[in-house]
Amino acid sequence: MQDLQNTPPVASSARRLVIKVGSSLVTNEGRGLDQEAVEQWAQQVATLHAQGRQIVLVSSGAIAEGMARLGWPRRPSAMHELQAAAAVGQMGLVQGYETAFAHHGIRTAQILLTHEDLADRRRYLNARSTLYTLLGLGVVPIVNENDTVVTDEIRLGDNDTLGALVTNLIEAETLIILTDQSGLYTADPRGNPDAKLIQVARAGDPSLEKMAGGSGSAIGTGGMLTKVLAAKRAANSGGHTIIASGREPDVLVRLAGGERIGTELQAVLPIRSARQRWLVNHLRLRGRLTLDSGAARAITQGHKSLLAIGVLTVHGEFERGDVVACMDEQGRELARGLINYSSGDTRRILRQPSHRIAEILGHMTDAELMHRDNMVVSRSAVLSAPADDHATN
Repeated sequence: MQDLQNTPPVASSARRLVIKVGSSLVTNEGRGLDQEAVEQWAQQVATLHAQGRQIVLVSSGAIAEGMARLGWPRRPSAMHELQAAAAVGQMGLVQGYETAFAHHGIRTAQILLTHEDLADRRRYLNARSTLYTLLGLGVVPIVNENDTVVTDEIRLGDNDTLGALVTNLIEAETLIILTDQSGLYTADPRGNPDAKLIQVARAGDPSLEKMAGGSGSAIGTGGMLTKVLAAKRAANSGGHTIIASGREPDVLVRLAGGERIGTELQAVLPIRSARQRWLVNHLRLRGRLTLDSGAARAITQGHKSLLAIGVLTVHGEFERGDVVACMDEQGRELARGLINYSSGDTRRILRQPSHRIAEILGHMTDAELMHRDNMVVSRSAVLSAPADDHATN
């Protein structure tokens, strides 16, 4: 980690930034929208905006504000109650930001996203185009998850994840995650007096995930681990991440001015293409394929397409064109991509050579089960098995 200490601060040169503000920072620890705090965030963002930087603000706080307006002392667990709180709170949250930014002559726009918006390729590109257009017009988009309409669960994961997805979406140079903690420590500083703040590290370093852990505040939903994983995801598009305390005076202005505050997680991994980012950002997969050792090695090290003969088992139900994960026999995800056959057809042709697909199914749309052009391989895939002939070009 030490070799990164002498690199320039990542926020100082960033023209496009995504800033995520946690619930506790905008809702006065859950007691309702803190308009004074919102005014301070708007003032700092306005300073960066005047420097010619493009800013997207990902703000938590809708559910917490709704809880305060409804008089609920604790975060509910029932889906319909969470959605009701989000619907009520979104009104106050957006109004607060609009009022605050208007004082600086800056227009704002509300963008509500769901996982389905980002999982569907056409909707993903539409969201990207809308954000680019708003930024080009000098508007500051206020992004949140559309909690009032999701039916499978109340969130993408949390707004740290959403911030990373937006960073990938618009190819922002830096993601700043503001929280009520000073940054990432080598251990939990609340219970270990020897814990040290990590100032600079590589995004995606496996040791960071071991250091992070525990839950966030009683108001928010994300702990430090979600922030570390968000940094790993943001690195897919070359985005650096800063995890810093939102309690620091003028933290955004100081970061943009070149001061190092909190933890800086630098993107040093190869940058993925836009299509690869879309594939890797599917948080919910339709199914899983377990591969034999030869197929696993071929797709990760040989850059080959996947053939049915290399598949041992099929898990889940999916259709042609769905995003499916490829796993090794130990259950580790090796890759994910667009499947060329449904789960039913895949079960019929697994362990079979390609020339038998038409004979078994009565048709053959593709010789490959998953083509390498529609596949993204996990960077952490480490295989030791010898290669065999279960893949093709």
